[in-house]
Amino acid sequence: MMRNRLLALALAAFIVSIVVVGAAGASHSDSDGVREPTPVPAADGARTVTVTDDAGKTVTIRGIPQRIVSLAPSNTEILYALGLEDRIAAVTERCDYPPATDGKPKVGGFSTVNIERVIAIEPDLIFAAPANTEEVIDRLRSLCMTVVILDPQTIDDVLHDIELAGRATGQEEEALMLIDGLRKRIENVTEIAAESRAAHPSVAHVIWHDPLWISGARTFQDEVIRMAGGTNAFGSIDGWSIVSLEEFITTNPDYILVSSGSGMDRDEYDAIYNYIVHEPRLQRLDAVREGRIYVIDADVVSRGSPRIVDALEEVAGYLHPDTAGAGTPEAAGTVQSPGFGAIVLIGALFIVFLIRTKE
Repeated sequence: MMRNRLLALALAAFIVSIVVVGAAGASHSDSDGVREPTPVPAADGARTVTVTDDAGKTVTIRGIPQRIVSLAPSNTEILYALGLEDRIAAVTERCDYPPATDGKPKVGGFSTVNIERVIAIEPDLIFAAPANTEEVIDRLRSLCMTVVILDPQTIDDVLHDIELAGRATGQEEEALMLIDGLRKRIENVTEIAAESRAAHPSVAHVIWHDPLWISGARTFQDEVIRMAGGTNAFGSIDGWSIVSLEEFITTNPDYILVSSGSGMDRDEYDAIYNYIVHEPRLQRLDAVREGRIYVIDADVVSRGSPRIVDALEEVAGYLHPDTAGAGTPEAAGTVQSPGFGAIVLIGALFIVFLIRTKE
């Protein structure tokens, strides 16, 4: 029964995310309990809505945006999930999901936005992210462009940003439906974790192997592990950090999740997985000896988009096969991805490492 329930809810949520059906719901309330402003007609009769973005800036949007530019992969995934494909005028070169993004005009890289290309698109709404750099965002705003910053740090933040994007684009009903479907899937996972016979196994998530970079507290990966019923083996470490091989061996996690790809090119070589299963010094680990090493798509588990719930379900399937059953993904080596998200993440981690060494 639990297996059928998991599959049914996942299928229902998927259908909800791609089919437009009318739905009603309440507007989001912020942490102070103050409701976001309700859209009101402008003096000329056009729709006007005011939102507060993740940078704390109040942004007023007039009318229904028809030419939207997304400057972050996670933003793009949210916009597509809201059914806005026809209104997305351009994305960055790093926006590679869904596949339909291939046909969209590109406005430079994630952290190397080409302002001239953005201007040429003549957008009426831009969804940006802090990684686009303050200089670029300030420049766009100085050109009287409407910019909304999305910067989700938790799964709840992702749900909030879906609602925010829905209000900003006039897709409120689609946003509420999408959020409702995602919440049901999240609740199903937490119920499975609570009912499972497994006693919160320790889980390590490795994002690179040379040196060993792991996901500590206050990361999406940490939240996914905990919500799926596991314990982050490196939860005492804040953020992403390097650990020594000796520390990793001593910790001896019950499960090891590794990001997909080579971290360098769009190939099908899972470098981290191959390192862990072939490194002689790691052969004594329980997870290695018992085959509990799993490849997880680097983009899915690191982007603040609706697919973070896919990652949650996937990890729950690994940790609780007794309840997830048929919904459990295949073991490591069968899940391959370009590892494109790993390039951005590893680059960011390298910068953090350089900063630490200079402190």
